[in-house]
Amino acid sequence: MDINFELYKVFYHVATTLSFSEASKKLYISQSAVSQSIKALEGKLSQTLFIRSTKRVRLTAEGEILLRHIEPAVSLIRRGEARLLDSASTGGQIRIGASDTICRYFLVPYIERFHQAFPGVHIKVINATSIQCAELLKNGQADFIVVNHPNAYLNHLWSIRRIKQFQDVFVANQSFAHLKNKRPSLAELSEYPLLMLNKKSTTSEFLHGVFQQHALELVPEAELSSNDLLIDLARIGLGIAFVPNYCLSCPPDTLFIVETKETLPARELAVVYNEKLPVSPAVNEFLNYFEPLQNS
Repeated sequence: MDINFELYKVFYHVATTLSFSEASKKLYISQSAVSQSIKALEGKLSQTLFIRSTKRVRLTAEGEILLRHIEPAVSLIRRGEARLLDSASTGGQIRIGASDTICRYFLVPYIERFHQAFPGVHIKVINATSIQCAELLKNGQADFIVVNHPNAYLNHLWSIRRIKQFQDVFVANQSFAHLKNKRPSLAELSEYPLLMLNKKSTTSEFLHGVFQQHALELVPEAELSSNDLLIDLARIGLGIAFVPNYCLSCPPDTLFIVETKETLPARELAVVYNEKLPVSPAVNEFLNYFEPLQNS
């Protein structure tokens, strides 16, 4: 049954005030228009909703049933309106896609700074790999993402702002102390147990690509989903971990960096967003925190 919502709105105000005149004042329409709307609604529902008398208006049993269903709906609409108004005044919500490593070792200071400046804005961080983050942005589940770059999964139509350069490094504990000053080649290093992120990551794609460029096969000892876990396993001597240098402590406590004969290409962190889609003022404010690299 197709009934104009305005009729239910009129019904709600009459039912909650039990007065046609009060309802007309709240709705800014004439009392005659209120009466006509109620008659129209009763006609469409084939039910009498009010018992009218010269002194007062009362709900019928059918009217009380309808009010019990209409009241929650009106309440939901009002809550939605209030949320939108709140969004307009506070900036609403920011949805950020980033990996655990990028969140922990890079984004946290930015989030803290923003939260202190705009405590009313809700910040939602969605943890995913840099590859998965591209899907989040594509599907509209994130306002922007902070990911490793290069990243073959990024849409060339998106805005990509490169914001930090970093170096991937091999780290080991004292079990591999003989490698400290040796500068092994990648071929020599491949004979050792290597620990790295799994194949669903840009880091894995990057290292496999480096080995392929040197006509080498990369067969890791373990492939995990967490850089922190890789560091923990390297710390107990399980193998040599391949991780971004920005997630190492300074100095790197019990670990040391295994310098290789070949120089590994540097990578970058990039903030990526679709500037063709409208975003809240809060999102724009957060994006302004990221200074582009000078050579960008």
